[in-house]
Amino acid sequence: MTTLVYAASVYTATISSGREVKSSSAFATSLLPASMSPLSFTTFTSSPNTSPNCTYDNSTLSASLAVFYSLFFFFGLAGNLFALWVFLFLHSSRNSVRVFLINCAVADLVLLACLPFRIFYHINGDKWVLGPVACKTVGNVFYMNMYISIVLLGLISLDRHLRMQGKGRVRRGMSRPWSCAACAALWGFSLLGTLVMISTPEDEEDNSKCFQYKQRRSVPLKAYFNLLIVGFFWLVFAMLVVSYARIASRLLRVSRDRPDLPNSQKYKRTAKKSFFVLFLFTLCFVPYHVFRPVYILSQLNDTRSCSYLQMVDHTNEVMLLFSAFNSCLDPILYFLLSGSVRKAAIQALARQFGSRLLFVNVATSYSSTTEFRRPSVPLA
Repeated sequence: MTTLVYAASVYTATISSGREVKSSSAFATSLLPASMSPLSFTTFTSSPNTSPNCTYDNSTLSASLAVFYSLFFFFGLAGNLFALWVFLFLHSSRNSVRVFLINCAVADLVLLACLPFRIFYHINGDKWVLGPVACKTVGNVFYMNMYISIVLLGLISLDRHLRMQGKGRVRRGMSRPWSCAACAALWGFSLLGTLVMISTPEDEEDNSKCFQYKQRRSVPLKAYFNLLIVGFFWLVFAMLVVSYARIASRLLRVSRDRPDLPNSQKYKRTAKKSFFVLFLFTLCFVPYHVFRPVYILSQLNDTRSCSYLQMVDHTNEVMLLFSAFNSCLDPILYFLLSGSVRKAAIQALARQFGSRLLFVNVATSYSSTTEFRRPSVPLA
């Protein structure tokens, strides 16, 4: 055995540059205890591709992130509070869409409540002062409510699709008790998953850092769980695309084939709104989830350079901005999704400002696909 090791060492020294091998061997020998042979050191040499402990500098992004998150917080807070007020006190309908919209507004408000922590963190020079438990709580609650909002928008698209395409009882869409049960189950599973993520330790606990890139080599289950969530997002996205595409295509077909119908032009406008809702959803969430697998896989790979990991970290922060931007756009989606919500909101604004808006009769027309129920129309 000793002969084989010695032969391997001689062969390695022969094919290497002599001066560099001698200098490194001398340096390595000086670090070893006297009881260890220099020949055995070759079996403990680490791979040159292994990345060292990297420090991630987000100083170039901190100011921009603080500004954008501040804008999202103020505009999103105003829009979602107004929408929630309309849903609870002005909107008289008691259907499944109203249940989904209320829960979506609550999820957005909880997500927005996490933004001041991020804003203060970036203003403070990316230094966290509340401890690791608070950091993990804020981060995981942020993601939890983002995905709750995504699932609820998917359920709304499914409900509208059932109303448009179904027959008999299915045409009325999901029942209100069913929608309440679905929302309760969604919140329950999300809270359970969030508690598991918070209680699981990280690779490295740094009390002064938060919202930064983290390795997952010692806790790969967290990375696999995040990959599972990404896959679930694409399922919801596919359902949303199919639902709105079929809704819009059917409305456009009826508008084209039956131009004599009283609501023919209204159907065409509603079809365009469906495509616009799909566009906003794609803009906010698709870029982040396209890049998300790259980010997660880099957390499991220890052979990447620090410059690559820095690029991954910065790209992830920018993509996350698009997802957070959805909390400002959701109130717009609410009013596009339901004509009765638009009617209640515009009438409330008209009363508040003391005058009737000239476009009330046009803007509050029931052009939502959830409200086509005239028996003269084949779709309803």
